[in-house]
Amino acid sequence: MASIFTKIINGDIPGRFVWKDDLCVAFLTINPIKPGHAMVVPREEIDHWLDVDPDLLQHLAVASQSIGKALQHAFSPRKVGMIIAGLEVPHVHIHLIPVHDEIRDLYFANADPNPDPAALDAAAEKIRASLRELGHKEVAE
Repeated sequence: MASIFTKIINGDIPGRFVWKDDLCVAFLTINPIKPGHAMVVPREEIDHWLDVDPDLLQHLAVASQSIGKALQHAFSPRKVGMIIAGLEVPHVHIHLIPVHDEIRDLYFANADPNPDPAALDAAAEKIRASLRELGHKEVAE
């Protein structure tokens, strides 16, 4: 059975995409810890990051770095955190989270269970605009 991320990638479930290429996508999480919280997900459904082919893992890292730079540009955080947890969905995904103040900015317990859809849309557009400004052709339209 397809993971929820595969269903989002395939368009069966809506997602706020900010990046699309042949190997991965990035979209906003529906329960952001901070505005701009995005996830980089390979198109291939792989459960554990230890099982990802090294070339694909390198691609995910490069895409994550590009999106992280866009988050830095768009939201001006102190840092952009990266987390690979993978417990809740059996499909590798890299969380990219703007960190403004302290380590608590990365705690999943602080995720917004009911974010404003308009705020999510605005954050996605802000990231896409930053990616365009930084010269990336992989911006999701």
